Amino acid sequence: MDAAVLPGADMVSTIAPSEAAVWDLLASVTDPEIPVLTIEDIGILRDIDVSPSGVVDVVITPTYSGCPAMGVIEEDIASALETAGYVAQVSTRLEPAWTTEWMTSEGKQKLNAFGIAPPGSVIAIVDEVLCPQCGDRGTRVISEFGSTACKRLMVCTACGEPFDQFKAI
Repeated sequence: MDAAVLPGADMVSTIAPSEAAVWDLLASVTDPEIPVLTIEDIGILRDIDVSPSGVVDVVITPTYSGCPAMGVIEEDIASALETAGYVAQVSTRLEPAWTTEWMTSEGKQKLNAFGIAPPGSVIAIVDEVLCPQCGDRGTRVISEFGSTACKRLMVCTACGEPFDQFKAI
């Protein structure tokens, strides 16, 4: 008897999903360290390929080569696809290296609304950071190392609130 029809067995779709349907599905997978952002918002979801047999190959690029969230993100991607009935493969691509230029403008807005200053331009000589709490320009760096490797700790000189800023890379 086929394992797919055994009681309690997971069913796997034999219909190949469209790449657009997979993008839509994975657009809801969030970053475990910054749950207001999806992997699409951050720009780490790089490529999706659906084979004729229906296997979905997803390519992601970490924000940092040692990003501790990547294992959880891979599991969340595989889980989302398998829950939808697809066979999934997740691979990591390190080149080209991830850049904050890949973040969506919606993702940057979500960061700011969440209280994390979004990254500035990677080509800016002096990056003006607005306080995500009060919007003031008077901010300064407390530490180049924030709550995660991709953020730095800052403080607003106007309202006194500390906050993270996503580093421009």
